Amino acid sequence: MKTFHITPPDQSIRATLIEKINNLTKPKGSLGILEDLALQIGLIQQTVSPTLQHPQNIIFAGDHGIVAEGVSLSPKEITWQQIYNFLHGGAGVNFLCRQHGFTLKIVDAGVDYDLPYDLGIINMKVRKGTRNYLHEAAMTEAEMELCMERGAEVVRRCREEGSNVLSFGEMGIGNTSSSSMWMTCFTGIPLEQCVGAGSGLDNAGVRHKYEVLKQSLDSYKGDGSPRDIIRYFGGLEMAMAVGAILQAAELNMVILIDGFIMTNCILAASKLYPEVLDYAIFGHCGDESGHKLLLDRIGVKPLLNLGLRLGEGTGAICAYPIIDSAVRMINEMDTFSQASITTYF
Repeated sequence: MKTFHITPPDQSIRATLIEKINNLTKPKGSLGILEDLALQIGLIQQTVSPTLQHPQNIIFAGDHGIVAEGVSLSPKEITWQQIYNFLHGGAGVNFLCRQHGFTLKIVDAGVDYDLPYDLGIINMKVRKGTRNYLHEAAMTEAEMELCMERGAEVVRRCREEGSNVLSFGEMGIGNTSSSSMWMTCFTGIPLEQCVGAGSGLDNAGVRHKYEVLKQSLDSYKGDGSPRDIIRYFGGLEMAMAVGAILQAAELNMVILIDGFIMTNCILAASKLYPEVLDYAIFGHCGDESGHKLLLDRIGVKPLLNLGLRLGEGTGAICAYPIIDSAVRMINEMDTFSQASITTYF
């Protein structure tokens, strides 16, 4: 079983960070969330002069057996087709990575297709798609553990390349269904409130999706532990993201969380290691119906609310300039003494 060593950031530097932030040339608290972010990042990095180095966005991709039940408007082949679009630079995440200076990594966790790894895709494939959890567990325990270890390996590579801030995205037709299952199991929120339109289902489609997922939930015979929920209802790319998120926290990296699927991934990670939430910044509240409920249940405030529901890491990357501003604030603003200004609060 893969284990991680994740501890809450040492709080002994908190008072020094707050003193520096409060003595910048502004009324105390006047830069609002930027001040909160600077404090959080300073605690993560254990310094009063935090930095953001070599940001990368990692997309984990995998297919879902539950798609055979008609729970998604999009056909399964969209998963591999969109990966080709990532490679060509034509997807939503591509222009945002270019705009904000992110390196994009594409990881095959379990796509049901033979992908061209020579074009730069990272081959971490565990199997070609999950099993259909209407009838059986999506993954074996060994497959889930392999996903988590391989996700962690990708993050270790990023750290070796000099990254200290990562965002995570996903590509996998059917993954809002699996996320809805994790959400209801981990929060107790009724399944009906966790199920949304995904890639564009109409009301009848959402109802069918709910009925399939309800039947799957009713037939679950596992032990209800976090690891069992992850393996039974999860996606390969989702389990891999859980391992990646946990590894990033262990390495004291800043973790940018994207939309509904990635919020469920850090929720799952937090059921294994609650301290992981100290390292996470939630980029946005997406347009998938359950996302706001989930953020509220976790007790976090996202930076943006732009009606996004694309995934891929797009919402997290959109929020990055705000995080960059927070770091610039603590590093580039003068203190009252430096500027020879009378302290005012």
